Amino acid sequence: MRALIHSTFGAPEEVLHIEDRPIPEPGEGQVRLRVVLSPIHNHDLWTVRGTYGFTPELPAPSGTEALGVVDALGAGVENLAVGQRVATGGTFGAWAEYIVTSAAGLIPVPDTVPDETAAQLVSMPFSTITLLDFLEVKEGDWIVQNAANGAVGRMLAQLGSARGVNVLGLVRRTAGIEELRAQGIDNIVATDQSDWKEQVATLTGGAPVVAGVDSVGGAAAGQVLSLLAEGGTLVAFGAMDSPVMEIASSDLIFTQATVKGFWGSKVIPQLDPATRSALFGELFQRLSDGSLTLPVGGIFDAAEIREAVHASNTPGRVGKVLLRF
Repeated sequence: MRALIHSTFGAPEEVLHIEDRPIPEPGEGQVRLRVVLSPIHNHDLWTVRGTYGFTPELPAPSGTEALGVVDALGAGVENLAVGQRVATGGTFGAWAEYIVTSAAGLIPVPDTVPDETAAQLVSMPFSTITLLDFLEVKEGDWIVQNAANGAVGRMLAQLGSARGVNVLGLVRRTAGIEELRAQGIDNIVATDQSDWKEQVATLTGGAPVVAGVDSVGGAAAGQVLSLLAEGGTLVAFGAMDSPVMEIASSDLIFTQATVKGFWGSKVIPQLDPATRSALFGELFQRLSDGSLTLPVGGIFDAAEIREAVHASNTPGRVGKVLLRF
């Protein structure tokens, strides 16, 4: 089978290559999936670079999320059937024609959900809706996030709106305001405008901003913190620009703010089954009623990984880039 492998850590477009690997066999409690589509996530690329929280042994496979069709069942698997479409969001090595994974972690995909949507259902959408729960905000509250024009930013705005939570989005380019407005997302402010904080005050009407999400790092983290009300919470979700958060001590001290991190790989496994089921049910409902959309930024064959990575890294890209196997 074909699989995307890297023998060294480095720029993904340079070090990833196709290798022929044996087709794996499922063990007890496992299934083998024939991979249909797999998205490129930032954390996948960071892992290939060797800069993520998980460092694989080399030579290493790649990718973590996929839509697949059940191809073979291991001993003791009774709740799935060969030919069934399922999604997985935590199977390392997903960038391959076939993968073996635990049956317990698979999500059956309804027939009404297209392949392109199902392929990106778990990692980012489920992490985003779990993040929204993690913030412990209620209807009518205001929250702020940077990287509002990223995949997670767009989904957090949509999911928050569906729950009645006001989501204020920060982007670095004025052009990003219109890009998001074209997708039906408002309450966006560009930090390249000198009066951006005044614009925030106008949008919120002076209402307290109770929580903030930083996906960028660097000075952008301090921008989010500076908008929080007394007792607010700043959550570090990503570090697209810098692994260091530049935040002012005065903003922490005088507002008694709390700073904490969110890593889906830690938070999601701690969810109780009822909460996990309810959140996935909400995701399917939001997709069904159109309040959550998962656009596609391009589909590439696995052999076109260089072009796919370039497309994924393109500024202003709307939608996930998918790999086809």
